[in-house]
Amino acid sequence: MTLLALDPATVRRLAITRQRLAGPRPPADARGIMELFEDLRCVQIDPIRAVERTQYIVLWSRLGPYDLTALDTPLWEDRRIFEYWAHAASIVLTEDFPIYWRHMRDWATGERPWAKRARAWVSQNQAMADHVLEELDRNGPMTSTEFRDETRSSWQSSGWTNGGTVRQMLAYLWEQGEILVSGRKGNTKIWDLRERVLPDWTPREDLEWPEVVYRAAEKSIRALGAGRPVHIERHFTRGNYPDLQLALERLQAEGRILQVAVVEDGQEWPGPWYVHVDDLPLLERLLSGQWEPRTTLLSPFDNLICDRDRADEIFDFHFRIEIYVPAAKRQHGYYVLPILHDDQLIGRIDPKMDRKAKRLNVSNVYAEPDAPMTAATGRAVADSIEELARFLGAEEIVYGENVPRGWRGAMG
Repeated sequence: MTLLALDPATVRRLAITRQRLAGPRPPADARGIMELFEDLRCVQIDPIRAVERTQYIVLWSRLGPYDLTALDTPLWEDRRIFEYWAHAASIVLTEDFPIYWRHMRDWATGERPWAKRARAWVSQNQAMADHVLEELDRNGPMTSTEFRDETRSSWQSSGWTNGGTVRQMLAYLWEQGEILVSGRKGNTKIWDLRERVLPDWTPREDLEWPEVVYRAAEKSIRALGAGRPVHIERHFTRGNYPDLQLALERLQAEGRILQVAVVEDGQEWPGPWYVHVDDLPLLERLLSGQWEPRTTLLSPFDNLICDRDRADEIFDFHFRIEIYVPAAKRQHGYYVLPILHDDQLIGRIDPKMDRKAKRLNVSNVYAEPDAPMTAATGRAVADSIEELARFLGAEEIVYGENVPRGWRGAMG
């Protein structure tokens, strides 16, 4: 069988377009946000606000400037999206609840050392779990500080969760789907029982793992554009694709996905690679040269680059977040935003928002070795930084001395 051959540029353009980072922007409102979620399926949550919280930056990269409260409507009012675990702690689609329900029920099962340890700790502290559920049932939504600590033994770990017994129990009840986040005050989570958070229309199919993996794999492929099994496994519900090959064979047999080849200079990249049949018209347009790129900045947790190895593979862009690296050892900065231009990641900026002074400080601008050093590219990057500043409410942008010479004229 002769496979459709794609060159790497087409793979990149397909990925970028499916990630809604090319082509016309959705409307910058709640409707546009839901349009994005239908394609992305999940958006990671993180509390760090050196620039802005990642969930807001991911949406900005695709919408442009928007009112942050627009996310509240589908998240806290309509409940069309909710917070749960995807490839990390994320905002996910309520319509995908049957996928997550399987994960919730199978939380910490099996014989892995961590699972056995977690089950033992929860069992030892069942009184605390009961207390949380009883208090929520009696009082309605509550924050972590409103619960008494009735644990018999504290949670022990080598990381930041060590000793945080109440928060750890809440996290475990969340992973089990007993409780969900019903709102937030800043970074403070407001908890409630699952049945009071999810709307009545929530699909509640009781799926077994083969069907869960089948559905999740199809959604992962659509969000990726084109991907190998390892990419699919690391995307969307990362690490939760048991017997993925069987799901891929079923999707292929049913005509839902198509195997393709990726060929560069006559050499085929390691595969197999898959695309979704619904994306074949888009592929035809891309192959005929119909391509509407944008220049924008990406959150360090953006869906396009959350799989660091894939970003290295298809964009030749090595990216590692340096939040936890000592300042003296950082190569690029604390909260670096990659620069997407055309179908390449051409550099990164090291920004920090001074909210009191209403100033966006851009300490460094880095260009990749093969980045185009033209005035037009510099202007496109500067325009994106200026758009970010407007979104953040900055009235001034201050650049450091490290700006590539070819771009400096646009970033004076």
